[in-house]
Amino acid sequence: MGETSSKKENRSKKAKSKEDKAQRAKDRKINNNKGKGLEDMLAYVDENGNLSPVPPKESRKVEIDSNDIRIGATPRETEDVTRKGRVTFFNQAKGFGFITDDKSKQSIFFHINDLLESVKERDTVVYIQDKNAKGFFATSVRKDDKKGRHPNY
Repeated sequence: MGETSSKKENRSKKAKSKEDKAQRAKDRKINNNKGKGLEDMLAYVDENGNLSPVPPKESRKVEIDSNDIRIGATPRETEDVTRKGRVTFFNQAKGFGFITDDKSKQSIFFHINDLLESVKERDTVVYIQDKNAKGFFATSVRKDDKKGRHPNY
């Protein structure tokens, strides 16, 4: 019994695949980038911020003080961090509460560990507003000395 046509086709496909693989390996060997010198791998930035294969001209170089370079997150704008509000809810047993901010009318969470003195519901308080992944929260919470009166009165 002889070979069927499908077996012949499969064998020829495998042979073709081997040839292609050998050709790709040969191409990789010819176009190998290993062993390039450092100069071949460097890229320069020109005065417009574009990458260039040639180094910039000496006359156009500008010295930059390393202290002027900032790495990391941009600093927050400084604003008045002390806020005023009224305690709308406080659960002593569970250890948390909420303050309604006087300006934004936003509900701000606070934890009992952030209290500087004991408070109760409807107390006017002064606090520092901070933000985390869950949203705004109050720290350094204490009663307002002015009893909610405007400072100009």
